[in-house]
Order: sequence, then structure tokens, then C-alpha cells
Amino acid sequence: MGQIVIFDTTLRDGAQGEHMSLSLEDKLRIVTRLDEFRVDYIEGGWPGSNPKDSEFFARARNLHLTHAKLTAFGSTRRAGVGAKDDDGLGLLLEAQTPVVTIFGKSWDLHVREALRTTLKENLDMIRSSVAFLKTEGREVVYDAEHFFDGYRADPKYALETLAAAAEAGADWLALCDTNGGFLPWEIAEIVDHVRSLGHGRIGIHVHNDAGTAVANTLAAVRSGATQVQGTINGVGERCGNVDLCPVIAGAALKLGAQMNCEPNLDQLSALSAYVYDVANLAPVDGQPYVGRSAFAHKGGVHVSAVMRNEATYEHIDPSRVGNLRRILISELAGRSNLQAAAREMGIALPEGTPARVIQRVKDLESEGYAFEGADASLELLLRRELGTWKPRFELKGFRVTVDQDGGGAARADATIRVAVGDREEHTAAHGDGPVHALDNALRKALLPFYPEITSIHLTDYRVRVLDTSSATAGQVRVVIESADEFGSWATVGVSANILEASWEALADSIDYGLARQTGDVLVPGRAPPETAPA
Repeated sequence: MGQIVIFDTTLRDGAQGEHMSLSLEDKLRIVTRLDEFRVDYIEGGWPGSNPKDSEFFARARNLHLTHAKLTAFGSTRRAGVGAKDDDGLGLLLEAQTPVVTIFGKSWDLHVREALRTTLKENLDMIRSSVAFLKTEGREVVYDAEHFFDGYRADPKYALETLAAAAEAGADWLALCDTNGGFLPWEIAEIVDHVRSLGHGRIGIHVHNDAGTAVANTLAAVRSGATQVQGTINGVGERCGNVDLCPVIAGAALKLGAQMNCEPNLDQLSALSAYVYDVANLAPVDGQPYVGRSAFAHKGGVHVSAVMRNEATYEHIDPSRVGNLRRILISELAGRSNLQAAAREMGIALPEGTPARVIQRVKDLESEGYAFEGADASLELLLRRELGTWKPRFELKGFRVTVDQDGGGAARADATIRVAVGDREEHTAAHGDGPVHALDNALRKALLPFYPEITSIHLTDYRVRVLDTSSATAGQVRVVIESADEFGSWATVGVSANILEASWEALADSIDYGLARQTGDVLVPGRAPPETAPA
């Protein structure tokens, strides 16, 4: 397996996904992180399509990238307009990127119905657009939009569109499964045929509408595609683009492909978490390779086996991609589960500790706690039982009020008193709801002591009524998920008072998050402290 180059389109194609919204500063931050990871190409956006993308390219010129090539995206010239007179191509040049990516139509249906022009004119649009950009000194990536659908409908014409781009000097021909409906063996067969024609270097760009995007991409690589286009975490329109995280990991660890980013493979989980964090999206626990649950084990048989030999239930060593093994603890847990979980957290349990702690876990679970989905709460429980956890703040009291002044929206206000060392802070804040107000007040109180708290974000808040027969007087379980630039964690609180349960989960989430920032707990994608915490 030879050299594969990675073409990231998170900021362009990925930004078209539902719930995906990036500010200009967000885009610039992601570019820098992708460059540090040594992604080869970064598609920044479509100049002229909106003011933000135009401003992005102006600002990006000052980034001083060390490896990645920035690329601007656009289309072939309009029908009936010469390439040098086409406004869209002019804007691509104004972006001043070393690489330009343009898409053209490969499917005769689109030529007739979308462009409303002739097949011959479309070929000239492709040829003249690529030639014009090459004369201006740009590296040109030609995206053959809907190529696989076009090949299925009229293979002769689809191949003629590739030939037009290649003859005009395109540096790359990216074959696109724009509708995301093809299967791996179909992709492999077509890529193999295209490669045999000798048109030049082949790229692959697929979507995930049939749930086969990663398999399709790896199949294309095996058939000779040497450029992979996709997005971090698979964000993108409809069901998303191919997720570059499992593609990069799979190409390196399963296919033996060489990539410029391969030396940084152990930063892959951190890169995934970073993009989730900047985009304000909740991480997907079950995401292959990089998800929080990707190497999580609960069943006693699994845990016992994996602690003797990781290969029994893990297809790779999690550290290869910067992830961690997690041993899940519940009321079904045994001594080996707890000892294994503690070891993965970097905690050394003294002799005789497991029985006591297991009983504590079972007692709490009988009250409604659930630790298998609240890994941070479990770690805090272990460290508190051992007497090695020093809380970063102490609650002295809080008050929350909700006012409804008639027809307007309800307003929540919270006041809080917390002690940090020998100092006490008394602050107030409002929010959209009582828990939001409490969160804002706590952050406001802690910010002077812990500026790093700004890196901690609440990503999910879930409430479950544990005793439905008691109606609104029943016990509730609150689970809070939080994230920073390195990943996510979860904490749990239980009480008959929803605010008390929320406070327990919230306080633990912030306390644990601050420990992550200072390296006092093990964090995927970041080197552990020199001495693992006891």
C-alpha cells in the first residue's frame, strides 16, 4: 500500500450538515488544528457564496500553515460564459489559495435537468475551467460530482467528463458518490476501471446515506485511489460525509497505508474531540476508534479476558489512536471489574479495598445511581473512598428562583456561595432555566480561581424519574455530559429534588473537568502526568 493524502472538507462540505454551525474564528481554529495533525489539504469554503467564507480566505492568508495546503471550492464556469469572464472562477483566484477545487457534472441527468445545457457544452465547461485555473498557476482538484450515478447511467459519458478534466491538466480527479448510495464492491470495481484508463491521480469522495461510507472509501483506496476526501466526525449534509477518523485509522492500521499524518495517529481521538468541542456538538460515544465507548467493557467475561489479553475483545490497542480502555461498573460488577477499571484510571487500589468499594457502588446503585454511563462519577467515588481526592471548591449554599411575569418567558436566577481554599465567593447569575442559572453562577464564582473553566462545556443534560408511582415526588437521576478539547465525560446525581440532583452532577462535572485541565486525571490524547495519581 502506497502513500495516501488526506483532503479535509469539514469546513465546506461538513458545514452543510444539520446542526453544524461554525463562526469565522471557529473555522480558523480548526484549520490550525488540522495543520498540526498534518492533514494534507484543507478545503476552507466557497468564496463569494457568503461573506463569512470570503472573509475566511482573507484571514487564512496570515495563518502560516506548516504542512497543509488550503483550497478554495467552486464550480466550473457557467454555460455560455468564457472561463476568464466567469465571476465564480474569478472569486476562486481572488482567494489566493495554492489549490483550487472545482466540481463539474458527470451525470447526464444533471447536465440536462440541473444545468439545462448540452452534453457537449458541459464537457467544454469542464475543460476550459480547469485549463484557465492551471494557466493561473493553481493546483486543481476536479470533483466529478455524482460520478458513480453518472457511470451507472451512461459510463461512456461519465468517463468523457473525466477525460476532459485530465486533458486540461487537472492534478486530481476525485470520484464522488454524492448521493451516498453505492456499496463497497461497486465502488471498488468502478475505481479499478477508472484507474486502468491512466487519466492521472484518483481521489474518492463519498457520503454516508447507505451507511457504507467508510467501507466504500477503504475499498476505493485498495483499488488505487490515493486521495481521500472527508470530514472529521463524519459531519455533512443528510447522513454526512465519510468520517475521516475511522478512515485514517483503518488505512494506517488495517491497510498499512502511508500518510503524512500517521506519526500523529495517537492524536486522532483528541482531534475528534476538538472538532466536536469547537462545533458545539455532542460527541458520539459509539464512534469507531475515537468514541468514548469504542473500547468500553462491561460484561464480566469480557473484562476478565481483556485484562489478560487485550486481543480477546479489542481489535487494536486503544492508545494507537489516543483513546483509553474503559471498564464499566454497575451493580453486577465484581472485584476484577473494579480493579481493572481503577487500573485504567491510573488508580492503585490497596489490598482489601475492592470489597468495600464494590459494596458502596451497589448501595448507591440501589438508590438510583448508574455508574456505567457516568465514568467521571465512578472515578471520583474511587478517589474519595481512598481519601486521595481534594475538591477544588466547596458549596456553602445556593438559592434558585424562577419568575414568570405574565405573558413573557420565565426567568431563572441563581445565587451561590462557594469556598475555594480560605476564600468565599458569593455570586449571582440568571439563565434560561434553573440548572442553566446555577451553572452560570458556579462558573462565575470559580472563574477568578480557575480561568481554565472556560474550556469546559456542558454538552448534554438528562433527567429520568426513577419511581414513576410517586409522580412528581419520586427520585430523579440527573446525568450531565461535559466536554473539553480532549474529549467528554459524564457525571450523575440522584435526589427527590431535581435541583439537588442537578447540583451533584454539575459540581462533580466541573470538579472533574478542572482536574483534566491540570493533568491530575488521565486524559485520552494527552500525555499523562509523570506520576499517575494515586
